[in-house]
Amino acid sequence: MAARWTTSPAVRWVALLLLCAAYLQGGLNKAMDFNAAIAEMNHFGLSPAAPMAVAVIVLELGASALILTGFLRWLGALALGGFTLLATFVALRFWEMPQPGRFMAANSFFEHLGLVGGFLLVAWFDLKARTHD
Repeated sequence: MAARWTTSPAVRWVALLLLCAAYLQGGLNKAMDFNAAIAEMNHFGLSPAAPMAVAVIVLELGASALILTGFLRWLGALALGGFTLLATFVALRFWEMPQPGRFMAANSFFEHLGLVGGFLLVAWFDLKARTHD
């Protein structure tokens, strides 16, 4: 009984939505407050800030759309996985931080690695399903 509802297409889609939630929220917030998006790029030393902010918005929303629609899902998953890995090493350099911030940054760093693993699994399953069609 549990296997039937947990493997339903609706549950799968909700799981993908949850995996993409932070990127949808981040992309929409950046698009609605572009000045804050530019400030975020400047905070992390990324320049030119405005084009970088546009690229991040397009990546977060576009890759999430690919994952949720199933169109080139593997590509969207790899894009968000790669972005997350890169952003993690830019924003969560816990080894350079003093305590008490180091502890929370380290936890967040490894949580983000878990997201990368989730995106790799999404890409793997999508590519595997395509080779068996």
